[in-house]
Amino acid sequence: MSTSGKTKHNLLKKTFGFLTPLVLMIVFLYVAFKDTDFEKVFNIITHLSVLWLLAFIVAWFFSHLVRAYRWRIIINSVKPKTSILNLLGAIFVGYGVNCVVPRLGELYRPLFLGRWENISRSSMVGTIIVERVLDILILGISVLVSVIIYPGNLFAEFNWLKSAIVLGFGGIFAIILFIFLLVRFRENFYNVIVAWASKISKGLSDKLAHIFHLLIDGFSSIKTVKSFVMIICLSVIMMLLYGLTSYIGFLMLKMDGIQPVTYGMAWILMTISAFGVIIPTPGATGSYHLITISVLVGLFHFDHEISSAFAIMTHLITYVLFIFTSLSFSFVINKKQASKGLDTVGFINAFKMREI
Repeated sequence: MSTSGKTKHNLLKKTFGFLTPLVLMIVFLYVAFKDTDFEKVFNIITHLSVLWLLAFIVAWFFSHLVRAYRWRIIINSVKPKTSILNLLGAIFVGYGVNCVVPRLGELYRPLFLGRWENISRSSMVGTIIVERVLDILILGISVLVSVIIYPGNLFAEFNWLKSAIVLGFGGIFAIILFIFLLVRFRENFYNVIVAWASKISKGLSDKLAHIFHLLIDGFSSIKTVKSFVMIICLSVIMMLLYGLTSYIGFLMLKMDGIQPVTYGMAWILMTISAFGVIIPTPGATGSYHLITISVLVGLFHFDHEISSAFAIMTHLITYVLFIFTSLSFSFVINKKQASKGLDTVGFINAFKMREI
């Protein structure tokens, strides 16, 4: 392919990658709100409880603080006693960027933390892969808990749920098995695959070798049983806090005045709506709303307007919080770094900075 042909191909690829999440967002938003009485929704939102709104923000913040502590344990072998402020700042930066460009935040997180802590960003990417594997594993288990506590047949209510769990657990098992083989039989597994790939393409071989190193670095960071147990415990606490935010959301919009609400209902809503967050739309916009409304209307029989108000408000609050915390934490940490003569990093120049 000529240089101009490659340029055109790359441009089309980038354009498609940029437009697809936007198109998905618009489609999901249309389906979610096409029959909504927005005047009624606005009236519900204007009468929300400010006290429970503040409680929602507190629970939201602590859930991410727990995530920061979990990440600290994961990277302990790479950099002991990593600053919680820096970890939390990098997490908020990642989520803030995801609110604009889906999945790009997963690249910003290691760039920011690596620069602030003077750690190789490649080793940080490996720990983020570990985090995502843990998140999918814990989410799958959480959905199974929802299946148990729901009085009806949850799989019958959402036909795609069983397939999603099977694929999720299958993918996790495949990754763990692959990592085991990669570490245990490195000479006979790693080298063979890389050598085979080099026969097809040197570029493919180099990419595979890089990915393998990231996976090995990430999973080898968990070296002790104590660390593993702590990581699992913090993951459980984090999920419980996520469920608590959903429960507080019920109270914030006074949904307990319509019918009794329970933490179990909030847990089921949280676990199923999490699939809306996985779909790559900017800040989970549209996908989260559609699934959340479907759960509240289909499973718990709230009307469409109160369900829409819940989806809009919980998403809007978290969206604004992610944008605000990403900007404020990066500003504060960079200012602190500069005052000590240490490295700083910005959203624009992050990818241009040298590897440590």
